[in-house]
Amino acid sequence: MNARSRTLEPMEIEKASFDFETFFHAHYVRIARSVSRVVGDHARAEELAVEAFWKLWRNPRAQGNKAGGWVHRTAVRLALNELRRRKRSTRYELLSGHANPSQTPEEAHATAEERAQVRRVLAALDARQAELLLLRGSGLSYGELAAAMDVNPASVGTLIARAQQAFRKEYVKQFGEAK
Repeated sequence: MNARSRTLEPMEIEKASFDFETFFHAHYVRIARSVSRVVGDHARAEELAVEAFWKLWRNPRAQGNKAGGWVHRTAVRLALNELRRRKRSTRYELLSGHANPSQTPEEAHATAEERAQVRRVLAALDARQAELLLLRGSGLSYGELAAAMDVNPASVGTLIARAQQAFRKEYVKQFGEAK
């Protein structure tokens, strides 16, 4: 019993020293901004960011030194799930004949169209590759990516190159060659 209590002490100290409120204030804006770039809806991005922090709050094992990468990765996964949910919803609406064909002026704009295409391609990619591209696009360094994705830091560059190649292949498959 004495040996067991010694092995639990560092974990208990680490849990007790994790200041969730400070962590939230330090990371929330960055996470919400990253999610917003993925889903294209700031209000929904804030909801998903809060959900990621809520999951962190409920998972004490994720709290600690790697909590930043963990919560960022969780938020990106939630954003990708949101894209997939939208894709399914759109498909079902089209099948049921209740789709709204009118577009807002922003959606008609070329930049908005390109963003929508990127979102569709990301939704079609392997989740791990999409996460890697989104996390890298959010400004994470190779070291932060390695921690968030739980991979060897030396392999991050190769993984990014493969993810970019898969993105290009899927983009061409869906939309043809880029302009």
